[in-house]
Amino acid sequence: MNKVKKLLFDIRESIDSIEKYLGPEPSLSFFQQNKMLRRAVERELEIIGEATNKLLKIDANIPITDARRIVSLRNFVIHAYDDVDAIVIWGILQSDLPELKKQVKELLG
Repeated sequence: MNKVKKLLFDIRESIDSIEKYLGPEPSLSFFQQNKMLRRAVERELEIIGEATNKLLKIDANIPITDARRIVSLRNFVIHAYDDVDAIVIWGILQSDLPELKKQVKELLG
């Protein structure tokens, strides 16, 4: 498996893990109240961001929408952990993660 495919696979696995953690009927209130769930999701977002960063170093034109923003989120979650807002993360999970999943699936073929 080449490096690009491995990194895309890592992103897909992290997205799958987030979906599994959230369950079939995710709710913002449960997410906000469950620290362990939030931390698990944040870790997966860190992995997604790191893999995306490595992909950009291999191919700066990789067709992943907002790739730089994904890397910025990773940096924010790691370095500004005390300012991470559950509502902001929830919004990313609901609006951005499905699109990323679709793009990674297409890239993996």
